[in-house]
Amino acid sequence: MKLKFSFLNRLFFLVFAVSIVGCSNDDAVFINPPSVEGAQQLLDTITMGESLLLSPKFSNAKNSMFEWKVDGELVGNDSTLVYIPEARGTHQISVLAKNEGGEASLTYDIHTWGAFENGFYLINEGWFGRGTGTVGFYRYDTQTLEDSVFVKTNPTKDLLPLNSTLGFGAIHNQKLYLVSKVGGPVVVSDAYSLKEEQRIPASSGNNWRAFVGVSDTQGLLSSSNGIYKVNLETLVLEGTLPGIEGQIGDMMKVGEHIFVLSQREGVIVLNAATYEVEKRIPDMALGFAITEDHTVWAAGGTSLVKINPSTLETKTIDLGFKANSSWGAWHPSSITASANTVFIAKNGSFGGGNEIYSYSNDPSSLQTPFIKLPETEVLYGPGLAFNQAKGQLVVRTVRDGWGENFSYNKLHFYNANSGVLEKTVAYDGYYFPASPVFHN
Repeated sequence: MKLKFSFLNRLFFLVFAVSIVGCSNDDAVFINPPSVEGAQQLLDTITMGESLLLSPKFSNAKNSMFEWKVDGELVGNDSTLVYIPEARGTHQISVLAKNEGGEASLTYDIHTWGAFENGFYLINEGWFGRGTGTVGFYRYDTQTLEDSVFVKTNPTKDLLPLNSTLGFGAIHNQKLYLVSKVGGPVVVSDAYSLKEEQRIPASSGNNWRAFVGVSDTQGLLSSSNGIYKVNLETLVLEGTLPGIEGQIGDMMKVGEHIFVLSQREGVIVLNAATYEVEKRIPDMALGFAITEDHTVWAAGGTSLVKINPSTLETKTIDLGFKANSSWGAWHPSSITASANTVFIAKNGSFGGGNEIYSYSNDPSSLQTPFIKLPETEVLYGPGLAFNQAKGQLVVRTVRDGWGENFSYNKLHFYNANSGVLEKTVAYDGYYFPASPVFHN
């Protein structure tokens, strides 16, 4: 009996143990896998220098393992990720949550703006003799104006001497070209980070006006006396264009031609491959703007001139007012264009107008101002530029008058279709506005 009881007792415990193991195995089969919890924000933007906390929501994620990848490269194993971008552009960030029951994943598309990409630059001449020109930046996401961003980004660099003025800026092949008058430098920076890469040093013999990119390796610099060829790889000057003398201002490359504004000769049209002069259009004072059909626009006397960029044929439209030049204290021309509309300022003989006219193949549009500024404000420098990204006319003004009035600045944003004022940013300081520069 004793042996029989012992056998039954052992059999009972064996069956009990097997049942426990069986239950344990059954439990493992029913572990719930992670699953994505509801709709989540998977599209976002960030600017270089910022960070973004990504916190995905998964159900049944307890005891899960995580894998984070940026563009396919493993970067972390926590449940969240602090994303610090290393390069501009759109990046895919994926997260995988997995346990013994299965796995689930999410993919974020994060667009990273360059430090100075999501907005536009504002070039300022500076207060002659008291301070150099400056570069500002208007940021779209914060709708704020940031001051002196060039020297803040390049603390060991400057735009000296004090008697120079920063008159012009342009973007070519992802490089920002800053062009100074009166002995100042030409500075080349990355257009997105603003980090300086090259420069033509300041020199008392320099008196630059504007820059135009001709190719990946060649560009032109206009000056108080002629046009200089510049090697864009070395930023070395390679002589002047023969037969072009005197003060040269605005330049624009369209197709196989380069359009040049000369104080002596009006518009000079160059062959973009050979730099040979193909046409001269005398008596022009302002240029250039380009519409969507690649038509080039200039103005002089009381005429707006339409130039076919291929045949170089011209058509004259009566402006109804005189188009005044800026040769006496040069700044870029007060003319710009949207896809199908030309905008031109009615400036006084020494600048300072407060009316902007528009032309869209209808001469009657030139009979009344498209935009009339408040009586207390006048345009300064070129004063207007079209921002293609926002469909806006960007207008820069100072208070009418002299002395302290130059320290009161306004940046206006007008709807380019209706002329309605959409926003104004007021700011103080002796900036003496020059050109906006857009990432178009």
